[in-house]
This record gives sequence, C-alpha cells and structure tokens, in this order.
Amino acid sequence: MKGIQKSPTEESLYLEYSHQAEGSIFPLHTSVALFLLSYCDCKVFNVYLVFSEENTDTSLLREALSQDVDVQFISRQALPPIVQNCCLPAVVEQPDVFCRAGLAVVLRHIIQKCYEAEPSRKEILGLLGFKKTCLKACAEVSQWTRLCELTIPLAVENFLQGTFDQPPAIPEEILQLERKLSEPVRVHNDDKLRRQKLKQQKTAGVEPSSGKGKAKGKAGAQQPPKELAGSSKSLELKVAFSKLTVKDAAAANREPSHIRKAKASDLPPLEHVFAEGLYFTLADIVLLPSVHHFLIVICKKFSEKLEQFPLLTSWYQRIQEVPKVKPAASKCGIHFLNLPELLNSESKAHMNSDEVTAAEEQNGPLFTGGPRPTMTKLMVTLIENKELSLIRAKKRSDELGLSNIWFIQANMEYFTGMFNIGVALHACGVATDMVIQHCIQIRASFITCPCCYGFIQNTSKFSFPKSEKFKRTLSYKEHMILCRFADQTAVQLPPQRRLIGKQCMCLVDMDRATAAEEQGYSVQVISMEPESCSPKNNMIVGVPI
Repeated sequence: MKGIQKSPTEESLYLEYSHQAEGSIFPLHTSVALFLLSYCDCKVFNVYLVFSEENTDTSLLREALSQDVDVQFISRQALPPIVQNCCLPAVVEQPDVFCRAGLAVVLRHIIQKCYEAEPSRKEILGLLGFKKTCLKACAEVSQWTRLCELTIPLAVENFLQGTFDQPPAIPEEILQLERKLSEPVRVHNDDKLRRQKLKQQKTAGVEPSSGKGKAKGKAGAQQPPKELAGSSKSLELKVAFSKLTVKDAAAANREPSHIRKAKASDLPPLEHVFAEGLYFTLADIVLLPSVHHFLIVICKKFSEKLEQFPLLTSWYQRIQEVPKVKPAASKCGIHFLNLPELLNSESKAHMNSDEVTAAEEQNGPLFTGGPRPTMTKLMVTLIENKELSLIRAKKRSDELGLSNIWFIQANMEYFTGMFNIGVALHACGVATDMVIQHCIQIRASFITCPCCYGFIQNTSKFSFPKSEKFKRTLSYKEHMILCRFADQTAVQLPPQRRLIGKQCMCLVDMDRATAAEEQGYSVQVISMEPESCSPKNNMIVGVPI
C-alpha cells in the first residue's frame, strides 16, 4: 500500500474503515468497494480508508490486503468538507466540489470510469446488466437495491455481533435472498431462451416443467434447480458463462415446429445462475462479501443450518467459477470457503429404478403396482408450527400425488390424535424431548434424530438431566456443558474436537434413552450411516415393552 499523490484530473474515493476480521474489511460496504476495484483492476482513483482518531491501528489491514491494492489512510477530521457532509463511501472530483455518495451510486461510477479508461474491457461494462440498469434505482423505490445495498450488509453486520453461545436465528434478509433465488428468471429474449430450454428438455427426455403457476417469492426451494444442481450443461449455465468466456451460448439451429409454436404458458421457466438471473452483475459483487462473512460463522459453528439456504450456497460456489473473481477476492483478504456437500434429500428419499429392481430381487418376488398401493394404507400426520415449512411439504405431497397425509400447523401439545410411530428428523433442542414424551404418553414407538443440542435447557415441562441415573451423577450446569460441546461436530472443526463433540452428543442422548427406559421402553442410541451424512447423525429409537 503505497502513498499516492493526487493529480488535478484524478478522483478520490473515500471508504470507511472500522476493523478487519476473517476475510472482510468492515464495514462491509468497504469490502464491497475494494472487491470491485480489485476485480476491475482499477487504478483511476486515489483510495482513502477513513478512520476515527480512536482507531489508528492498521496493521491487520495491511496484512490482509495485497500489495497490489494501493490505499492511503486519512482521519475523518481531514476529509474534504463536502465529504464530511455525506455518508461514505463517497467519490469526489477535483476541486472537491462534486461528490457521489452511497454504495450503489459509487460502485456504478467506478464501473463507468474503469470502462472509460479501458474501453476494450466489455466485461466491466457488462456488470451493469442489460440496459445498464443494475442497482440504478434508488433503495427508496427498489426493494432489490435496498436488499443488496442496505439491508443484507446491515443484517450480516448485526448477525456477526452475536455471541453464538446458541445456534442463532438466520437473518430474515438472508432468507429473503434465498427466496429471491428461487423465483423464475425474466431476461431479454426470454421466450427465445425458454424455447431453447424446452427443446433441450425434450431432447433429453425430461418432462418439461411449465412456467404456469410459478408463485413469486415462494418460500425457498429446498434443493438447487435440477438443471443446475449437478450438471454444467444446462441451458442457463451455457448462456451465463458464454458471456464470461466468449463462447456461443446455444446452437443457432431453427427449432422444430412444435417448439416454435409452443404457447408461452407451456414454456419452462429459466432458473437463477447469478443473483439477478443468468448474468454475473454488480449485484453479485455487492452480495459476495456479506454472504461470505455470514457463511464463515455458519460453516464453523452451525453447518447443519446450511440446509436452510441451498440456493444461496450454490450461488456462492458458482461465483468462484467466474474468471478473475478468486484472485480479485484474495487481494482483498476474502478467501473462499469449501462448503461441505449439501444433503440431497431427494437422492436420499428415492432410489433409482435400477436400485429398486435390485432390492426387490434380493428381498422377494416382484409384486404388481410397486409400493404405492401399500403406502396409501398408511396414514401420515405432519405437525409443524412453521407455516412455510408446511406449505413446502404440502407442495411436495401434491407433486408426488400422495393423498394420505394430514398437515397440522400447531405446537406438539395441541395434537391429541393417536398414532403408532413418532418420527422427528433434526428436531432442535427440547423439540426432541417433546416428541419422545408425546410418544411415551400414548405408548407409541419413536425414531428421533436430535439437533441443536445447544438449545437444550430446563423448561416448564422438562428438567435436565432427565433420567434418575444421570441425575445422581451430573448437575444441571454440567449437563448444559455437555449440550454446548455436543454442538461442536461440524466438519470444519479439528478431528479431536469433533470426537469430543460426538461423545457429548452420545452422553446427552443416552440420558434421554435412559429416561425412556425408566418409563417402560426398550431404547437404542445409534448413528446414521454413513456418519458423514450429517454432523448431527445420532438416532434414538424406542419401542414400548
């Protein structure tokens, strides 16, 4: 970081600096601006980091930033008067009478100036999107600009201030972004691309998914779109990366008549590749530092929560494939995470036809109609107090054509029906104990997979340890220590710490099992296979004696 002497023709960029930690410069607006400057290899600004008189230690920052990133430091009191009257970031033209302030305005200006300096770099101007409108609308009138520019960075900064003694609530703004990524994409030449996708699906023998009935702002798909989840050959990816690698997006052959004449309502929707659709834009650059720093905490301490935003994590991994993004991020101290592979519930729930055939051959003769006639004889009741979770479940049930499921939005204590087996997957904290107790009350068997041990605490109905055997040995405080360490099983942790976490999980669950045994049950604590399927892989299985 060398000293820079301003020339009368140069502009000065002022960025706020409070501190540096784990791959981001704070506030996050500053990380965003530095990342854009690095990505564009922009040298047309004098860059100043503005600090208060109380915070002049810049040693950590100097270690984080590459030597290629030229910045100077300035106190707030030394700012030009026009900047002192604006919110940072801000850009000032000489002679300090023309100021651009606010993140979106400043970033768009950086792009324009970089392109003017190197007109051959079309990819820089492409960051502004079709018709150069990316983040152009102000936050007061555009919900998307407000989400990218204001609410997500602020929400993540507030999130990072937590102590994380217990699994935190995911910021609503992050969940809102997840929902945004689940919406169908609207782009220029939309019909043309959707017809190409229809042709691709028919060629591959895939049943086309109609765009009809797609609800805007739906509550987040649980899996990445099928076309994007495991294949780099989808139309969306071809189109998206063709702009970045200067390759043809799709064949120019004329579509067959039945494709050309397909009604718009029958065409499949386009899925997100990047934040605004198919193309890498300024919105992706704005979101990256916030999402990156949010994921650092989640992956280190609460990796099981990654399942709540599969589309966002897929986006984060896809960003790394964009040319020049990784080296640009590294220069700013942003080092990408290797996210653990997300669980694919669809692949777990359904074997392919070859596997089914093999299983049937091993276990007995084939029977007509497969398992569906038998399944319809079993009544299933789903109880959940989160409305959106039930809506997702109902949608999946409808797609599978199931008619033997009840959906009840209620707390467990408000369900008074009878059942034979209670099942709870990744029931957080005392939710596992609520399910087990409810099963014991009606003498039903139970299969539970506990989660979020750090949420366990004494309630009006439960006190811990639960079993008389454990109460004779452990105090409540000692039991809580076990619960806290039982949450330290994330794959990113050192093996020895994960082993201790697993041992604590087993002790907590053995207390639960022993309490059920004291009430007339035969209980086992086992692990799911493979154990790598989840950091929380214990199962408690109980049968009344």
